[in-house]
Amino acid sequence: MKLRVLSSLLLLVFLAPQFPASRLAAQASSSAQKFSPPSRTFHFTYSFTVKDIPSGAQRVRVWIPVPQTDQHQTVRVLAVKAPVKTRTTREREYGNPMMYAEIKYPEIQNPAAGKAEFTVEYKITRREYSQGDYAQLERTDQKPTLVAASMSRLIAPDSLIPTDGKIKELAVEVTGSQTGAVAKAKPAYDYFFTNMRYDKTGSGWGRGDAVWACDSKRGNCTDFHSPFIGLLRADGIPARFDIGFPLPENKDKGDIAGYHCWAEFYAPKTGWVPVDISEAWKAKEKEDYFFGSVDANRVQFSTGRDVALSPKQDGPALNYFVYPYVEVDGKRYDKLDKQFSFEEVKSE
Repeated sequence: MKLRVLSSLLLLVFLAPQFPASRLAAQASSSAQKFSPPSRTFHFTYSFTVKDIPSGAQRVRVWIPVPQTDQHQTVRVLAVKAPVKTRTTREREYGNPMMYAEIKYPEIQNPAAGKAEFTVEYKITRREYSQGDYAQLERTDQKPTLVAASMSRLIAPDSLIPTDGKIKELAVEVTGSQTGAVAKAKPAYDYFFTNMRYDKTGSGWGRGDAVWACDSKRGNCTDFHSPFIGLLRADGIPARFDIGFPLPENKDKGDIAGYHCWAEFYAPKTGWVPVDISEAWKAKEKEDYFFGSVDANRVQFSTGRDVALSPKQDGPALNYFVYPYVEVDGKRYDKLDKQFSFEEVKSE
């Protein structure tokens, strides 16, 4: 009996298909590549100088936004250069981390020149963030939207994003006949894509004033996304504001002139869904893509508007937090020279 069982086992081994280790490894690698979203890995340098500090100043306070690791990006701090020791803090409302430094004037670097220089260097991997296209999202839409108590802040107004008056009237006009988060978000997205233009001439743009944007029908990324957020919040749908820096798509290094922002809304069965209306406007062939997805050509530094820093600043809450914020003797100080740059990390 034992001989018969042993013979059967040997026959099974002989007849089993042979899969060399190299073939299995190749299949595993292929599967990983198939399911890994597009990404970019780069060094990011965040530098600024607080200049012309008054000779009689007693205290200089500095807050620096810090990108954090999450499911869409991996962040590692490589170096911090500062005239005094910094510490990492985190504000409560949105959970944004930051570096904080406090300088007593006798300690300041190069006091004769009245300046303080800061540089933070990072290694960052940013991944594409996609929840699928409208058809996929609509199939999983849940109606009506139920808002958890933890998200109540994200249906409340901001200083420049009201949820009443003109914004509420526009929400009724644009999204009122729809039910469900995705079904309301898509016509709001289409409305601002069609009725606004990316235009940074003149004044008024860049503050993310939702009412101004609706009236002017132009602006930059803050002006596209603020009224979008307002319309959804007016309908009771949680929506939030994300801000960071763009990476040029066809360059592997260089300076970055300024920030970029986008928005997310919450769909109960899907989770947070990203939109980037201003990028869609600039690359109109990607109109469908940027509803439900944002590419890897960016890094996020913070979330939210009306940001109270940690420790709390003496001035009012910040409209948004992507640039360094400085106070000298309790008053906001804007004499800063800023420089941001990146360099792609070549894969080995």
